[in-house]
Amino acid sequence: MKNTKQLGNFGETEASNYLKSKRYVILDRNFRIRQGEIDIIALQQNILCFIEVKTRKNSDFGLACEAVNYKKQQKIRFVASVYLSTHKIKYKEIRFDVIEIYTDTQEIIHLENTF
Repeated sequence: MKNTKQLGNFGETEASNYLKSKRYVILDRNFRIRQGEIDIIALQQNILCFIEVKTRKNSDFGLACEAVNYKKQQKIRFVASVYLSTHKIKYKEIRFDVIEIYTDTQEIIHLENTF
């Protein structure tokens, strides 16, 4: 990968394909407001999932999910609240997930309900 933006786009595409293979319905990608962004918004049956994707070459410098710290979680929660107020979607639950992608091993790790 040439730069972090390309790596991020690659990871989000891989994560979307993975979720589709697990029968998630992708509602939105890169939902952005001034205060932040959510990488993927998807439905898994009646569960509305807000998903942060972290892509790394490997885990030599720590796990990718460790980058989703408390401050990042708060931003995602706020952006999710804006999304919910501007979109009419039927759901029973809300869940916040993280998907880690490691390009060296082509590994995808889906951490459900992480925060």
